[in-house]
Amino acid sequence: MAAAGQKEGSARRESPFGLSARLLILTVLFVMIAEVLIYVPSVANFRRNWLSDRLAAAQIAALVLDAAPAESLPASLQAQLLEGVGALAVAVKGGGTRRLLAVEDVPPEVERTVDLRQQTWLTLIQDAATTLALPAEKPIRVVGHGMGGADFVEIILDQAPLRAAMLEFSRNILILSLIISGITASLVYLALQFVIVRPVRRLTGSIAAFAEAPEDASRIITPSERTDEIGLAERSLADMETALVDELRQKRHLAELGLAVSKINHELRNMLTTAQLLVDRLEGVADPAVQRVAPRLVATLGRAIEFCQATLAYGRAAERLPQRQRFALAPMIAELRELTGLADGAISFVSDVPADLEVDADPDQLSRVLVNLIRNATQALSQAGATDGPPCITIRARREGSVVTILVSDNGPGVPEQTRARLFSAFRGAGRPGGAGLGLAISAELVRLHGGSLALDPGHSHSGATFRIVIPDRAKTRTG
Repeated sequence: MAAAGQKEGSARRESPFGLSARLLILTVLFVMIAEVLIYVPSVANFRRNWLSDRLAAAQIAALVLDAAPAESLPASLQAQLLEGVGALAVAVKGGGTRRLLAVEDVPPEVERTVDLRQQTWLTLIQDAATTLALPAEKPIRVVGHGMGGADFVEIILDQAPLRAAMLEFSRNILILSLIISGITASLVYLALQFVIVRPVRRLTGSIAAFAEAPEDASRIITPSERTDEIGLAERSLADMETALVDELRQKRHLAELGLAVSKINHELRNMLTTAQLLVDRLEGVADPAVQRVAPRLVATLGRAIEFCQATLAYGRAAERLPQRQRFALAPMIAELRELTGLADGAISFVSDVPADLEVDADPDQLSRVLVNLIRNATQALSQAGATDGPPCITIRARREGSVVTILVSDNGPGVPEQTRARLFSAFRGAGRPGGAGLGLAISAELVRLHGGSLALDPGHSHSGATFRIVIPDRAKTRTG
């Protein structure tokens, strides 16, 4: 059902009216808007030029009038002059006189007067719109500048030819605009198709293919050599897919490892329980060495069984809360020599812990932390040797107010630079061959449960490795 729904959603999203079609429509629309913005002043200018041409023809007719003797111009010649001008009447004022040229009587009234001497672009546009939308039924009067000593020239004409010429001009502009829009939109469409749309489709196709099998590294997109935003998106997508493949692969391995650990934990817990039962019988042996070692062995086996029971707690983020109490730290440090195999003396063990220093912590959990750190140091010294004198592990502890600081140091090779960033990450912080990378991760979590911190001390990184444990007292027991 989910797969069917997903396919339906994909089919619904893959509309033929895609990005390319939308860009094409938007391009045509924007070009038409630009043409309209060009058309408005153009038709106003066309109207002014049309009227100016009529005024110029009227001025020529006026010059003929001025050149002819008074009352000697035949009526037929006046009619031809007016027909050439396209006017019903022409009047010229100059030298204090006003002469009228007309075939018939001048119309008793005109609907509007257009004075080209005083018009601005705004009034020209308004008059052009009025001519197209509200044509005048009666003749109009047009006044313009005169020439050759004339003050002005005015004509009376029918507005119908002017409107017809403006409509023809508008039709030509519309046809030209459609042609320009089509050519521009086609070019923009092709350019965007190859420059943007196809790369975007490649990106979306790669994302969809990768989503089907996110652990398949062969489905990671191969970035192109583009240096623009598309190229940046391709490289970012490739980096993200690569990181995701590695993360998913690691999580799958961790899941398989968790299953294996759960099986091992079950069998190991059974074996340790049997060993504990056998060790219990040693308590009846009268040998002093046995009496001295048996309690520690029983305690160690008990902690091992508890540890096996809590092994998977890390994966469930369910490590038990610390059972804190105040106790002297020095005796615990003294026991670490035997618990970590340092009793043979191959690696010297130095404890610089005041006898009266008390720490407010869970003894078992703090012991686990210290054992992990000392065993790591022991293995590092055993495998790589010391860099400064005989191999040595040193534990120092100091109290500052309500905070106890414990330093665990060794003079081994130190922590590699490439390992420090993931030192406390489970299964990723192993700094030696064969290490699982769990010890430091678990130790860091146990210290955090105490409200403290576990970190690699940068101030002692020049020789060997030094880990700093900071454990504050509980609020109710602080005396600072």
